[in-house]
Amino acid sequence: MPDENAPDMSNGSDIKPTDLRGILKYVPRFQGQIFVIAIDGSIVADENFQNIITDVAVLRSLGIKVVIVHGIGHQIEELSRIRSVPITDSVGTGVTDAATLDLAIRAAGRVTHFVVEDLTQNNLKAALTNAVRSAPLGVIRGLDHQFTGRVDRIDLDFINHLIAAQIVPVINPVAFDRDGRALRVNSDLLAAELAEALHATKIIFFTPHAGLEIGGKFQQQISVDALRSTLATKPDSINEPLRSKAAHAIKAIETGTPRVHLLDGRQVDSLLTEIFSNEGVGTLIHGNEYQQIRKATRRDARAIHNLIRSAVKREELLYRTQQAIEKNIDQFFVFEIDENLIACVSVNFFAEQPGVAEVGSLYVMPFYHHRGVGKKMVDFACLQAKERGATTAIALSTQAFTFFSSVCGFTEAEKEVLPESRLKSYDESGRNSKVLVKKL
Repeated sequence: MPDENAPDMSNGSDIKPTDLRGILKYVPRFQGQIFVIAIDGSIVADENFQNIITDVAVLRSLGIKVVIVHGIGHQIEELSRIRSVPITDSVGTGVTDAATLDLAIRAAGRVTHFVVEDLTQNNLKAALTNAVRSAPLGVIRGLDHQFTGRVDRIDLDFINHLIAAQIVPVINPVAFDRDGRALRVNSDLLAAELAEALHATKIIFFTPHAGLEIGGKFQQQISVDALRSTLATKPDSINEPLRSKAAHAIKAIETGTPRVHLLDGRQVDSLLTEIFSNEGVGTLIHGNEYQQIRKATRRDARAIHNLIRSAVKREELLYRTQQAIEKNIDQFFVFEIDENLIACVSVNFFAEQPGVAEVGSLYVMPFYHHRGVGKKMVDFACLQAKERGATTAIALSTQAFTFFSSVCGFTEAEKEVLPESRLKSYDESGRNSKVLVKKL
């Protein structure tokens, strides 16, 4: 019988047990790590902001450490209109004159209040800190930036003390120089500097945009190399509101933060969906080490078996038991995203014909099709075969043979090119697979 005191879940909007299992599998990977959450001022003013802070409370409950940085650009512009006070810059990168600094101080106090208020409503302790010391940006190309600042030093002991005491540090974009004078600092810069100093695992930017666009096309994920190249050669192709975050994401990754996420702060559940799923909902900017192919280990056998199971049912791949995969695990390579296997491939050698290697068990999760993952796996497998002395790669396929021929450079051949042991198993299987060959 259902518990009469349990909450009503009949409307279907509550989280399902399967959702909880999906979240909990990520917990061991993220426990104890630091996420820097950077929230635009416009998102603090959005009706979804309370949901974001509730999701932050979920992260904290799972043992993930959080530092919050917030912007104030939206509020400065609002105060400027209300008070009819002209401003010189709202984002903290241009000139900040005395009047603009005054509005920045007022806006910062107001926004920080809202952040701490919502954290309090979620039973989280929080503290506004003066842990960031700034210095004047100074004169750049002959232009005096007046009260615009840069990050000079971060008091790590102070921030780590707060985190250890289960207190969420809140950093606003008005910092103080060594003489105690206030300076306006860009919040994107603050997030990148804090992530570097704290060795954060992620920066999560909340903006009023769906994510990064290049040439009008939404980017679900992009490597730092590709983004750096685009920013250097075609900066105008990046949607203008997110260019600053793109530049600071590059800085953060280059200084050790593995991943930067750009999320739509107006979207309900965007934080949890982005962190606790393979697909996510925003843009992921990652370093080269984030997506990687590695040699499989015995612990991967079950995951590989589950990964290829649907392909086996469609008769795309030959059936292998989990025990068989584990026995031959040294033949397998896997592609990881956030420690989740999304693709696999195997490389098999033949004692009677050491110059030939078979590329097999190629599978890529459907969500990652048409992103170059399959070709990357095959190319890597061929490279491994060549390094071990093979001069020819073979592949057997019933349904993906056009992929091997048109994308990976294989050509169709007769079955007689197969090594003797492989020819025997080929005939016994009755699958009548296409035989493909590539010279290495």
